[in-house]
Amino acid sequence: MSQEKTLEVFRKANAMLVGHFLLTSGKHSNIYLEKFLVLQHPTYTAELCKEFVNHFKAKKIQVVIGAAVGGIILAYETARQLKVRGIFMEREEGKLTLRRGFSIEKGERVLVVEDIVTTGGSVVELIAQVKAAGGNVVGVGALINRSGGEVDFGVEDTQFLAKVDVMAYEEKNCPFCKKEMPLTKRGSRNLEKKK
Repeated sequence: MSQEKTLEVFRKANAMLVGHFLLTSGKHSNIYLEKFLVLQHPTYTAELCKEFVNHFKAKKIQVVIGAAVGGIILAYETARQLKVRGIFMEREEGKLTLRRGFSIEKGERVLVVEDIVTTGGSVVELIAQVKAAGGNVVGVGALINRSGGEVDFGVEDTQFLAKVDVMAYEEKNCPFCKKEMPLTKRGSRNLEKKK
């Protein structure tokens, strides 16, 4: 699937929103990619995850892992297609951790999947936790790279299905704040609006 086809999936799902948004990274942007408008459609999700499967199948993946919440869906569907375990980490006291009886065996070959990458901080944290549990991270797959090319996960094989060049601003430099546009917080941790 080409970058354009990936972005077309987001457009068909009305998942490319325009406004003034607070990103999970703390930065502000005029574009927000609402992955759950895509991931609610099993057909779209299967099609996107098939790209991860095709790219990483030679890596002999044993476990696919994502972070709650978006990573749960991606990890499950990618693992289903690879016929391996699909697990996730979730935050406990602000830190990503394995819960619910999930574990990673020493040396298991792990594929990390992510939805939207802005700073890459969550993926870096996830990789560190997988390594601390004894896993061998052999790849990272993400739907969208909106980092501006600034992320390096320290993993040999990284695949982004699409790259989106969208400006993100620190609050003090945000042109939308200067215009006093209402700020919308989205995502699983930020569901209210702030004016």
